[in-house]
Amino acid sequence: MERTDLWRTLVADYESGIGIEPRTTPPPDLAGERATWLAATLPVLDLATGSVAALCGAARRAGATGALATEGVDPARVAAAFQSDRLFLLDGRPVDGFAPLSGFFRTSDGWVRTHANYAHHRSRLLRVLDLPDGATRDDVTGRLEGVTAAELEDAAASAGAIAVRVRTEAEWSDSAPGRAARTGPVVQLAARADARTRAQPLPGGPAPLAGVRVLDLTRVIAGPVGTRALAQLGADVLRIDPPVPAEIRPQHLDTGQGKRTSLLDLRDAGDRGHAQQLLDAADVIVTGYRPGAVEAFGLRLPAGAVRARVNAWGDAGPWAGRRGFDSIVQAASGIATIESPDGSRPGAMPAQALDHATGYLLAAGVVDALAERAADGRGRDVAVALARTAAWLLDAEGRDPAHPAPAVASSAATVRHGRHPVVTTARPALPGQDDHVAPAHPWGTDPASW
Repeated sequence: MERTDLWRTLVADYESGIGIEPRTTPPPDLAGERATWLAATLPVLDLATGSVAALCGAARRAGATGALATEGVDPARVAAAFQSDRLFLLDGRPVDGFAPLSGFFRTSDGWVRTHANYAHHRSRLLRVLDLPDGATRDDVTGRLEGVTAAELEDAAASAGAIAVRVRTEAEWSDSAPGRAARTGPVVQLAARADARTRAQPLPGGPAPLAGVRVLDLTRVIAGPVGTRALAQLGADVLRIDPPVPAEIRPQHLDTGQGKRTSLLDLRDAGDRGHAQQLLDAADVIVTGYRPGAVEAFGLRLPAGAVRARVNAWGDAGPWAGRRGFDSIVQAASGIATIESPDGSRPGAMPAQALDHATGYLLAAGVVDALAERAADGRGRDVAVALARTAAWLLDAEGRDPAHPAPAVASSAATVRHGRHPVVTTARPALPGQDDHVAPAHPWGTDPASW
């Protein structure tokens, strides 16, 4: 199967899942140097270009004009955007995206992958291993040599830490969470039967979401990438975070462009009331937490609002309530085994592609939901999951075990903002947009108001 056929397949899977006849334009032919962009055994570049194309298609249906409506996606720009963490510079210096205790570790019977970029996840992992807070990677390595992978996975899940057993593709597909990950469309989009709001057409044009208010309760990569894309389409995006834990600074500067960023603690009655006022005036709320986590605070969804959710494992199956990140889903689903560099140790895709692709698919679902709401005033629910995106990628044809080494895009694919610090980030992936609508503001520094 050709690469462009796979690209069409993802767009078709998305659009048929929401009841639209697919109409696609493939990206330029891939040859020579282009074959190295996001090169992997799995068709990662197809996943990347297909997810951005899905958003462009939604933008066209919402009345977008200009390059969004007339130009196809540029694989070079898309590849650079998906590898933004490798292009990111803070005052000219690269930033390591993973903490020392995040990564692959041998166990007595195999491998695990941990995620400890946030301090609270690191502390929980060390408690599970009965190690002190000052423990090093060598300490963790030594302790895990006497633990089975399944033992650590179960103990971590019980303690709210993040570690999974590295599985083969067959092990994942035969498991209950693996089967759940293949359920339903890549993007779930459904109208709600609650009260309606006044139908109001979208403005269309080069900023088809101008005037749309998006309350962003996401962090890390997938959700922020999705809401950043909505900002690129003209939406007023207000990101709300709790004061603790603080977002990882480079991560926010790499995905926070075009948004405002404020702090509210939903455990505080006053802040929770303030958040409800913001939600009452919003058109869209986007959440990136486990199922039910935000609803547990008692926030009420206004009539006619679009509710969009992204999480790791989906809303069904035994892992629906578990925490997870892109690297963790890669490890559990068999992707890490498929991308092994030598057949003896697990590997990874050349980008956090599940995060980025899921973010663009989330944005596509939101745009289509808003376009449909403009006609009937009904609220809609949009849901995506990293594991569902991974299932599509694993089921796709076109694997290339003899692929060339992946190359990172050149500095021509980046833009620079600010003076103190100078932030270098990848250009937007959407066609015709050479820069972000605004640089990322320092985390938590804007008023919590529309």
